[in-house]
Formats: sequence, structure tokens, C-alpha cells
Amino acid sequence: MNAKLLKGMNEHLKLEFKASHEYLAMSIWLAENDLPGFASWMRQQSSDELLHARKFVDHLVERDQKVVLPAVAQPPMTWESAEALCSHVLSNEQAVTASINELYALAEAAKDRPAVILLQWFVNEQMEEEAAARAILGRIRLGGKTGVGMLMIDQELAKGTVPGMPAADAADAAN
Repeated sequence: MNAKLLKGMNEHLKLEFKASHEYLAMSIWLAENDLPGFASWMRQQSSDELLHARKFVDHLVERDQKVVLPAVAQPPMTWESAEALCSHVLSNEQAVTASINELYALAEAAKDRPAVILLQWFVNEQMEEEAAARAILGRIRLGGKTGVGMLMIDQELAKGTVPGMPAADAADAAN
């Protein structure tokens, strides 16, 4: 693996661990604000981000490359609203997508096929992650910043479905 791609993958770990940490903090805030469905969704998102980090770590270890685990800053513990929180989730996912796209270009340029295969999985995953965040954010904006609309979205999330996405796609987005 070339040095630039290795450095990029290690730097990308920061985004995955940061997102996991923030999503866990968001889950706590949502639970404290009586939104258990949202809290459950964010807890799952936190777990998914750790899985993503492990995929990078495993890839590097399997290829006998040096893994550099990043320090993780304390995340915010409060948000103005569920809408603001979901906007932040979408921003996080867009930053991860941009990083994956940069890594993919580096892997292609280096003709590093194992990295390209790994990163293709992430390209698909990020499309799903962004779609889920946009769907929930859209639902909040349409009918649920407070009151009954928010409770309905929370109930959908409690069932394990992502508003605006078919159940099969929501389940795939969680994996």
C-alpha cells in the first residue's frame, strides 16, 4: 500500500470514531428528551460507525500496515432540537462520504485493488447513510418539529424503520 493511501486511511479513522462518539452522545440526549425511537436509531448508528472503523483497522492489519488510532474529543452533549441534531448527522455523513471518495481516488490511482474493493463497500454504505439522514430530516421538516409529528417519527424509528425509506432499505442502511 502506498504511503499516501495508508495515511489517508488512518486519518479517515478519526471521522469514523468521531461519528460513533457523537452518535452515542446524541442517543443519550434523545433518550433524555423522551425520544426513545430516535435514541435507538442513533445508538445503532454509533455501533455502525464503530463497525466501519473496524473494517478499516482489519483491512490495514490484514495487509501488515501500521494502524494509528486517533484521539477522540468529547462530543457535544446537547442540541437545540432533534432537527438540529439530524442536520449535524447529515453533515457528518457528508464529510465521511467526501473522505471515502478521496480514498477511493487514491486507491484507484495506486491500482490498489484490495483497497478499491473495501472502499466500494463504503461508497455504497455512504449513499445509504446519507439517504437515511436526509429522509429523517425531511420528515421532521415536513411535519414533526414538535408534538404529534415528532412522536410519529419517533415511533417509526422505534420499530426499526427509517421514515421515507422502504423497510428493507432501512434495514440495509443499519448494516
